[in-house]
Amino acid sequence: MQAFVADNVDMMNVRKAVITAAGRAQRGLPLQTLVDRDGQTKSALQIIIQEATSAGIEEIAVVVAPGDQKLYTDSAGPEARLLQFVEQREPRGYGHAMLCAKEFVGRESFLHLVSDHLYLSRSNKRCAQQLVEMARSEQCSVSAVQATRESMLPYYGTVGGRRVQGRNDLYEVDTVVEKPTPTEAEQKLIVPGLRAGHYLCFFGVHVLTPAVMDLLSELVPAAGGKPLQLSSALAKLADREKFLAMEVAGVRHNIGVKYGLLTAQLALALDGNDREDILAQLVELMAMRKSSSELR
Repeated sequence: MQAFVADNVDMMNVRKAVITAAGRAQRGLPLQTLVDRDGQTKSALQIIIQEATSAGIEEIAVVVAPGDQKLYTDSAGPEARLLQFVEQREPRGYGHAMLCAKEFVGRESFLHLVSDHLYLSRSNKRCAQQLVEMARSEQCSVSAVQATRESMLPYYGTVGGRRVQGRNDLYEVDTVVEKPTPTEAEQKLIVPGLRAGHYLCFFGVHVLTPAVMDLLSELVPAAGGKPLQLSSALAKLADREKFLAMEVAGVRHNIGVKYGLLTAQLALALDGNDREDILAQLVELMAMRKSSSELR
């Protein structure tokens, strides 16, 4: 593995972010509205943008499908001033969507967030901020991961590696597989120290060096007409330079799965200013359901 050598001392001074939102099944999700922890109604896009700005991000590129720019501008509210839009004109995969933002990224390291996940931090720093600070400290790419049960492997890219000595939350990545089967995960991706049946799956937040864009460009000819995956570039990144995975102090909520939006809303509500009111309403709903069942 080659060590990553910064071009200058500010190489990991991350000030740009890329949000991918062009996927057919994904493009409408960031436009959904929720009540955030502060009790304010916001779009999922606004919540994701605020996650990025908490980490010091100044410029954000949103990769969208053609014709979606106005919808996203309206949905971003006051945060729209931070956004630039890049169109993915053909549905050629997640990695291709990232590659569309290559000109925006330039030769800078950048924060990347997916648009169908929301995050709840378990510390006084948001999840993206934790990751950016680690990337600056280690001077390398860092992907957030979460120990995830085997049944969820079809939804996530997954990493294999070993713990960094003296750390319980940091791993040296040596393998990346996109949505592995349980058999493949058992053969290639078991990480010592994790609970049985759990694997380190991507969290949906990454801090990446510009080498990732170069690797994606190199993979385009081999992809042919097949979708280009970001995981393929990250697998090569682990061979080219130092690449870490970090279990951030927080939880991800995938709003693109069944009941995902409902689960995310409940998590935000129970973590926010209206927690007691929400708990009281949940208790009342359960009591009503019990009473209804007893009358049948």
